[in-house]
Amino acid sequence: MLNDPHIARVFDRDLEAVQAMIMKMGGLVEAALSDAAKALDTQDESLADQVRQGDIAIDQLEEMINTECARLIALRAPIATDLRTVLTVMKIASSLERCGDYAKNLAKRARVLNAMSPIPGAAGSIRRMARQVGLQLKDALDAFVSRDAGLAAEVRLRDEEVDQMYNALFREFLTHMMEDTRNISACMHLHFIAKNIERVGDHATTIAEQVIYLTTGSLPDEARPKAELAGGIA
Repeated sequence: MLNDPHIARVFDRDLEAVQAMIMKMGGLVEAALSDAAKALDTQDESLADQVRQGDIAIDQLEEMINTECARLIALRAPIATDLRTVLTVMKIASSLERCGDYAKNLAKRARVLNAMSPIPGAAGSIRRMARQVGLQLKDALDAFVSRDAGLAAEVRLRDEEVDQMYNALFREFLTHMMEDTRNISACMHLHFIAKNIERVGDHATTIAEQVIYLTTGSLPDEARPKAELAGGIA
């Protein structure tokens, strides 16, 4: 069907539109992660509520992207690179939706933590980890836009750094809990927040792998570098 020049032009225009939606969705997720971490650090409950409410727009975009991609497959029957692009867009949208959920969960726990005694330095450490993961996500999406397999491979390698940051935070929280049992509740919430951020890093890596698939036609053969996570949590 795409052999007809007019149909091909329409398909290209529709594909550009759905990729623009992906980038809009990515921008919302990056902002949600950053704002949720900031809300935790500054105890800004209004900002935390904005993150929670903003997740609706992220979910709606995923639904729109999936609907449009299904329409493109049904009406245009794309093949080869065009089909890989549509499938990659759908998988990226799914990863971004999960990242949005993790940011929303971070915001929820930030509000709960405001009522507890603070753990010295924890919020700032969480915010630094969120910043690192946010950059990883941004670079993965930039690699998608530019079809840059090299940048995607670099993002994939950086996931180990995120794992190491998570491990350091896990040990820090464990120390606080052992020193004073009154810290247990707050440290458990902080641990789940750190785990959510680590999961966002995993999804950024998945997006990078999809970019490699898109540009080369195959996923990486070797397993992604992964630090052994503290606490035995994969």
